[in-house]
Amino acid sequence: MKSGFIVTNQANSGAMALGSDHAGFELKQAIKDLLTAQGLSVQDFGTFSLDSCDYPDYARKVAEAVSQGLCHRGILVCGSGVGVSIVANKVRKVRAALVSEVEAAVLSRQHNDANVLCLGARSTSEARAKEIITAWLTTEFEGGRHQRRIDKIESSRQGETLFG
Repeated sequence: MKSGFIVTNQANSGAMALGSDHAGFELKQAIKDLLTAQGLSVQDFGTFSLDSCDYPDYARKVAEAVSQGLCHRGILVCGSGVGVSIVANKVRKVRAALVSEVEAAVLSRQHNDANVLCLGARSTSEARAKEIITAWLTTEFEGGRHQRRIDKIESSRQGETLFG
C-alpha cells in the first residue's frame, strides 16, 4: 500500500465532495482527514454526527455538487454503500461506483470514469478505504471504447431533468 498519493491534475481540479449518513459518519471523518492531509480541498455535505438520519439527503447533495461541477468528484459512505450508490446514480452526469476492493476502484475509473465513489462502512475498514481511495484518485479514465459506452448511458437519459 502506498503511504500517500499524488492525485492527478484532473482529480485535484476541484473540491472533493463528501457525504454520509450516521452509519458512515466515522469512516467519512477518517476519509476527510486523509484527503485534507494530502492537500485536497474537501466540501463536507454532512451528516455531522452519529444521530440517526436519512442517507438520501446527503447522497443527493454530493451527487448534485458533482453533477453541477461544483466538486470534481465525490465520496459517499453509508452502512452498506448500496443506498448512497442508488441515490447518486439517479442524478444525471453522475457515475457512482460501489466499491469494496482496490481492483474495482481502478476499473471504475479506467472503464467507467466513475466520479462518485461509494463505500460501505460496515464492511470497509479505514485501512481498506485508504487503499481504495488512493487507487481511485490516482487512476485515469482510459477513454476510447469506454467513452462510447458512457455516451450511451447519458444519451439514454436525454429528456430527464439534471436531477433525474
